[in-house]
Amino acid sequence: MNAKDLMALDEQYMMKTCHRYRVDIDHGQGATLFDSEGREYIDFTSGMGENSIGYGNEQWAESIMEQTLKLGSTSQLFYTQPCAQLAEKLCRQTGMASACFVSSAPEANAVMMQLARKYSFDRYGMGRSTVLTLQHSFSRETDPLSVIGQPLVNEESNSHMGALHFVTPDMEEIQKMASHDVCAVMLELIQTDGNTDPLPRKFVHALAVFCAEQDWLLLINEAQTGAGRTGTMFAFQQYGILPDAISFAGGLSGGLPLGGVLANNRCKEVLKLDSQRFAFGANPICAAAALTVLDILNENTLAQVKEKGDYLRSGIESLNLPTLGQIHGVGLMIGVTLSEGKDPISLASLLADYGLLCLATKEGLLFLPPLLVTKEELDRGLAILKQALGEGA
Repeated sequence: MNAKDLMALDEQYMMKTCHRYRVDIDHGQGATLFDSEGREYIDFTSGMGENSIGYGNEQWAESIMEQTLKLGSTSQLFYTQPCAQLAEKLCRQTGMASACFVSSAPEANAVMMQLARKYSFDRYGMGRSTVLTLQHSFSRETDPLSVIGQPLVNEESNSHMGALHFVTPDMEEIQKMASHDVCAVMLELIQTDGNTDPLPRKFVHALAVFCAEQDWLLLINEAQTGAGRTGTMFAFQQYGILPDAISFAGGLSGGLPLGGVLANNRCKEVLKLDSQRFAFGANPICAAAALTVLDILNENTLAQVKEKGDYLRSGIESLNLPTLGQIHGVGLMIGVTLSEGKDPISLASLLADYGLLCLATKEGLLFLPPLLVTKEELDRGLAILKQALGEGA
């Protein structure tokens, strides 16, 4: 099927839920994608960050095939080796005490909020159910009233219900909420829908102390920043803190539908038996893929993520393109603001036409190359960036 026929078929039968670039992706290798006619694209999207190790990785594919032939799917009602081994490995690498697996980031964040509301209900009863989160946060994608699986406690209490309240990363504003019905603060340490600046270490430490004083849970959304994206397995490990819980998503499995929550020791027993059931929350194929990704993302690979990120940021700066503004980010999570009047979606579409795929945000462009991207692929991406935006874009 050629690109024209594919797009026509898609237009006829697919819901129009998001903007699409006029690019058909057929296959990929490393950080390079190819359309049905063989044209190359340098991928600075990793899907939306989930294709952490890129495309065509044989070690990853072999682990999936081996597990698929052995056991494709079951439920949380049974024990499977990949899931238990993944839980152990994640807890040992992070200092957390327990894991819960789901199939997406929104589910993981919803579970994390339910954990916080249940923790608060067990200690204080009704009245503490609001979760604070930061403006420009992807946490807004999570429905605060959604009920995942089964109710956490009896129906009369409704302790699984609550709201999200958006605040700025300002301790004075957050401290003013201390007398309200707050049970937790959930935040991203790098807001990919904002300016991609890491939250200040001083603010995060002050927040952790304040949460402990108020007996609020500190929840870290690592759906975008986890799986080595910032140069450590999880971004919180660069802040010298141990959150009460963190969420993660498909980057950990190399792009397969996996999400989850890691909780510390005091939250390990909060969610009671049969409080959460997920049809795909213990998928052995996704767990096997994640175990392989963890093997690939060893200390040497994570150190290279930092080096490649520095290389890419320096490369963008050296282009000195008037269309581009400030450069932010950590590791291979790089955001670039645009000069006044420039539309992020239009520029991302233009770059796609030239052969470079990137993401558009409210603030500008977001570059999320696969973590195994080569220096050659980074150079090709920079060359396309110069060609496309240096021609008066």
